[in-house]
Amino acid sequence: MKTAATLRRDWLSNPRGDILAGLVVALALIPEAIGFSIIAGVDPRVGLYASFSIAVIAALVGGRPGMISAATAAIAVLIGPLVRDHGVDYLFAATILMGLLQIGAGLLKVDRLMLFVSRSVITGFVNALAILIFLAQLPELTDVTWVTYVLVAGGLGIIYGVPRISKAVPSPLIAIVILSALVIWLDLPVNRVGDMGELPTSIPYLLLPNVPLTLETLQIILPYSITMAAVGLLESMLTAQIVDDLTDTPSNKQREAMGQGVANFFTGFLGGMGGCAMIGQSVINVKSGGFTRLSTFVAGVFLLFLIVVLGPLVAQIPMPALVAVMIMVSIGTFSWSSIKDLRTHPWHSSVVMIATVVVVVWTHNLAQGVLAGVLLSGIFFASKVRRLFAIQSALLPGGLTRRYRVSGQVFFASVDRFASAFDFKEVLDAVVIDVSQAHFWDISAIAALDRVVMKFRREGTTVKLVGVTEASAAMIDRFSLYEKPGAVDEFASH
Repeated sequence: MKTAATLRRDWLSNPRGDILAGLVVALALIPEAIGFSIIAGVDPRVGLYASFSIAVIAALVGGRPGMISAATAAIAVLIGPLVRDHGVDYLFAATILMGLLQIGAGLLKVDRLMLFVSRSVITGFVNALAILIFLAQLPELTDVTWVTYVLVAGGLGIIYGVPRISKAVPSPLIAIVILSALVIWLDLPVNRVGDMGELPTSIPYLLLPNVPLTLETLQIILPYSITMAAVGLLESMLTAQIVDDLTDTPSNKQREAMGQGVANFFTGFLGGMGGCAMIGQSVINVKSGGFTRLSTFVAGVFLLFLIVVLGPLVAQIPMPALVAVMIMVSIGTFSWSSIKDLRTHPWHSSVVMIATVVVVVWTHNLAQGVLAGVLLSGIFFASKVRRLFAIQSALLPGGLTRRYRVSGQVFFASVDRFASAFDFKEVLDAVVIDVSQAHFWDISAIAALDRVVMKFRREGTTVKLVGVTEASAAMIDRFSLYEKPGAVDEFASH
C-alpha cells in the first residue's frame, strides 16, 4: 500500500498541471538542446536525443520529482575539444563512463558534500545562471528585424498578463501558441526553430560507440568523463536544492546522483551527449505547475514527439516566442532580494555571493564559480572562528607559577596566536595551562601545543595541562609528542 501511495504521490497527484507544464518545458528544450549541440560541435540530433533520454530516465529513477534534466550548457562547453580531436563516438563513450562514475559517486554518498555549500554560494550560483540565461538570448536579439522585438515584447506581455486573468493554462504555452500562429499566418520575417539546425526524423536507437576497447581509449575519455561527472553532479545537486526550496518538499540527493548516472549511461548508447539537471527549465516546470515525475516524463516524451512527428510544425515556432519564455525564466530565477540584502547581510556573505556570480559569468563555468565561492566561504569561516580564540593569564600566589586560561578553537588558523600568547622568558617554577574552555581540532593545534610545552621545559619550567575535554584528549593522546620519552631532546635538536 505504501508503494501504491508513493506512486500516486510521485506520478498522479497533479496530472493536469504536470502534463501542461511538461508541454511547455518540451517546447523550451528544443532550442536549448540544438544550441548546446552547436556549442559541443555535434549534430543537433545528439543534443535532442540526449534531452529526451535524460529527461525520461531521470523521471523514472531520479530522486527529485519535478526537476528537469537534459543536455546542458555546463556539459556542452566541456566536450568540444574531445569531439574536435577524436570524433563524436568518443563523446558517446565518455558519456557512458560519465554515467558509471556518477553511479559510483551516488553509492559513495558524495551528495553530502552539498553540506559545505553555503546559502551565499547557492544565491550567487542562481543569480549567475539567471545572467547567463539572459546573455544566451542576446544573439537572437541582435541584427534582427524590428518585428522580433515586437514579438518578444508581446510574448512577455502574454506571459505576465494572462495569469492575472486565469492560470488554467500556463501562460508561456499560450504565448508560444499565439506567437507561432501569428508568425505562420502573416509569414513574419523572424528566426524560427528550423533555422537553428535540421531536426531529426527518427527515434534514437541503441548503438555501441565505434571506439577501440583499449587502454589508450580510456586515457582519452577518462579526464573528460571525470570532469563531466563532477560538473553534472554539482549542477544537479544545486538544482535539486533550489527545487526543494521552491516546492517546500525534500528530495533524495543520493538517489538523484545515481539517477543522473543511469540516465547518462544509457544516453551514451542512444547517441546522446552527457547532461544533468537544468535550473532554468526546472523553474519553468515548477512555475508552470509541474511538481511530480509525470511532468518530467511528459517533457521528455513530448520533446521526442515534437521533433519526430511534428518536426515541420515545430520548425516554424518563432524564436522570439522562446526568447520571451527564457527572459521570463531569467527574471524569475534571479534572486532580486539578494540585492537588497547586500546592505543588511554580513559583508563576507555578500562578497561570497558576488564572487560566485563574477567567476561564473566571467568563465561561463558554473563549477568554477561554485568552487570559488566554497573556498571563500571556508576562508571567511576560519577567519571568524579564529577571532573567537583568546588566552588570559594570571600569576598565582607566591609569584612562581602562572596560570594560562585558553578559550575558543585551536586549529591551523589560530595556532600562531596560541603560540605567541606564552612568555617563555619569564622566570617561573611552573606553568598551568587550563584548556577546559578550548578545543584542539587538528594536528596543527597539537603540534603548537607540543612546541609550547617543550619550550617551557627547555627553560626549566614545569608544565601542567588541565581541563582537557574528552574530544581534545583523543587528539592529544594520539598525536602529541611532549609526553613521549626524549621529546625535549628531539625538540631541542631542531
